[in-house]
Amino acid sequence: MASRRSLNLHINGNIHTLSLEGRVTLLDTLREHLGLTGTKKGCDQGQCGACTVHVDGERVLACLMLTAQAEGRDITTIEGLAGADGTLHAVQQAFLEDDAFQCGYCTPGQIMSAVACIREGRTGSDDDIREAMAGNLCRCGAYPNIVAAVRRAAEALA
Repeated sequence: MASRRSLNLHINGNIHTLSLEGRVTLLDTLREHLGLTGTKKGCDQGQCGACTVHVDGERVLACLMLTAQAEGRDITTIEGLAGADGTLHAVQQAFLEDDAFQCGYCTPGQIMSAVACIREGRTGSDDDIREAMAGNLCRCGAYPNIVAAVRRAAEALA
C-alpha cells in the first residue's frame, strides 16, 4: 500500500486539506476528491488540453501534474473564474456571445487557456490566438468561434 501524505491546497480562494497518495494527479484530486468536475478528463495524457487549470496564474495540464507539486500554490479551476457574485469572467461571457462551443466538453479547458492567452499578451492577431490555443483541441469544429471569443474578450479586457 502506497503511503499517504497530508496536503493543503489553495483552490479557487479556499484551503482544502486532503490525505492523498503521492502518485495522485491534480486532475484526479480536483474531480474525484473535491468534486470540481468542471475540469474535464479528456485524453489523460496531456494532449487535448481539456484539463487546463491555472497554477500561480500559469496554465497547467492537471493530468500531468501531481497534486503534491501543487501544494502551497494558488490553483484556479473553471469554477473559480467567475466573480463571487456569479458575474462571468469576460472570456466566459465572450464564449457565450460568440457561441464558441458545440458539445462543450473542451470548453472549460479552452476558457482557461484563453484567459492565460490574453494574460500572456498573445492576442495580436487571429494567428497569434490560434498558436496560443494550439494545445487545446476541439473535435466539434468550433475553432473559428473560439478565436472570435478570445479576440472579443481580449478587447473587453484591454
